[in-house]
Amino acid sequence: MPYLLRVELPDVPGSLGRLASAVGEAGGDIEAIEIVEKRHDGTAVDDVLLEMIDGIMPDSIVSACNALDGVSVVWISRYAAGGNLFLDLEAVEDLTAHPAEAINRLVDLLPMTFRSDWALRLHRVGGVVHATGAAPDELGFVDLDRATRLESDDDTLYAAARLDGNEIVVIGRRGGPEFLDSEIARLGHLTGLALSIARVG
Repeated sequence: MPYLLRVELPDVPGSLGRLASAVGEAGGDIEAIEIVEKRHDGTAVDDVLLEMIDGIMPDSIVSACNALDGVSVVWISRYAAGGNLFLDLEAVEDLTAHPAEAINRLVDLLPMTFRSDWALRLHRVGGVVHATGAAPDELGFVDLDRATRLESDDDTLYAAARLDGNEIVVIGRRGGPEFLDSEIARLGHLTGLALSIARVG
């Protein structure tokens, strides 16, 4: 079973090597790593996709990582989104390959790109226009000027970006981790690219 590990670590040479060694010694096998955010304080936030050896509990991976100097595990959870990390560049390539459906393709790709549980396209009057399988059937419309976090409810965290004055895209994560500033910026950027591609296509 693949797991997604989000970790904060020093942004210095050797940090990823130490992390990989600790994960391996604790019974995990790293399949992919994506840098999510580089911070001004000299730390980075990385998403690590890993497979666990049978019988190994996630707690052992967390303990091994947290034992490293300057390393802190932000989040670990099972990861069922195809067992791969889907990068922004791959999303843009897919959108340009399907320009006539770019907005709905964006919605389909957002859960993989942002490791969220679902995504949807929401119209001010018409409600949900297009959604992935786990998305709610109804959601309240919010006027937006730019991509932002929305108020959470229960255990779901929300982020959204403006398509136009009457439509937004929304993504949801159950339980976390929190959407980082860099993820909000990426969501706004990808939404803008999808709009541009749709207009040209």
